[in-house]
Amino acid sequence: MKNFILAKNLLIMNKAKLEYIWLDGYEPTANLRSKTKIVSDFKGTLDDCPMWSFDGSSTRQAEGNASDCLLKPVALYEDPDRKNGWLVMTEVLNADGTPHASNGRATIDDDDDDFWFGFEQEYFLWDPETNLPFGFPKDQTPQGQFYCSVGAKNAFGREMIEEHLDQCIEAGINVEGINAEVASGQWEYQCFAQGAQKAGDEMWVSRYLLERLGEKYGLAIEWHPKPLGDTDWNGSGMHANFSNEVLRTCGSEEVYSKICEAFRPVVKEHIDVYGAHNEQRLTGQHETQSIHEFSFGVSDRGASIRIPIMTVEKGWKGWLEDRRPSSNGDPYKIAARIIKTVKSAKL
Repeated sequence: MKNFILAKNLLIMNKAKLEYIWLDGYEPTANLRSKTKIVSDFKGTLDDCPMWSFDGSSTRQAEGNASDCLLKPVALYEDPDRKNGWLVMTEVLNADGTPHASNGRATIDDDDDDFWFGFEQEYFLWDPETNLPFGFPKDQTPQGQFYCSVGAKNAFGREMIEEHLDQCIEAGINVEGINAEVASGQWEYQCFAQGAQKAGDEMWVSRYLLERLGEKYGLAIEWHPKPLGDTDWNGSGMHANFSNEVLRTCGSEEVYSKICEAFRPVVKEHIDVYGAHNEQRLTGQHETQSIHEFSFGVSDRGASIRIPIMTVEKGWKGWLEDRRPSSNGDPYKIAARIIKTVKSAKL
């Protein structure tokens, strides 16, 4: 009997729960999907994660008469909420192994990880019962008191936000900070990675953890860039801080200006992949530039692209911040477009 129990325990310990995560084909905003695969003899490496498949006809990624889509594992993280659990970020492929049309990761041209990205993810905790931000409208005073706030009158949902921070760290995601934002129930966290694909992987997995944690707390995550409509409240963005070797080392204001100017003729191409309903947020007010305009400037949070003061103080060696991406944007597609534009600059 003792040997039987020992063998049973070893069998249980030898099984891993792999949560395969992917993006569906919904437009204009993709949703996260996931399902669990039980694997034996798992050694904790990406190579141990087999290719898998799913019914693409249920996710708007295939027709019913040819419904199989493939899941290609691309990144692996420990699951902070599951015993023997792992989170597997995947790319969606067609049945023939080519990238699916919804696969933004495959469009990134950064094989040498020259580009570094830091995304600032803003979002609202949303109360399903009131259909309003969590804690709203307990205080109808003008926005301002909620930003980086403390206290029960100002900060709502901190317990969930702190748990999300801990989960990201435990999973191995390079989260760099959190803060309360300008509206009640609005929060932000930041992630940084060397390599555009890795940056996108970590943003999507961190979003997955936040969505799943909302199930525990009974709160939805609202990614819409302007969920409060035409009101005097800031929207939610996902500012994209980026650099490559040139920006990190050039020491030239002229080079920075040339790179920024490369963005001017392709405003539409950027806005097209920066997230749906962004026109409601990019109005020229609430620390945004108009969606129809383009500008850049040092420390200018009302510009399309901000040149951080730290970049200037370090002798024009640093990074740029594109302030236009919205909170519901796909970091893969955003990074791919930024990389394409920077590489087009005539230096």
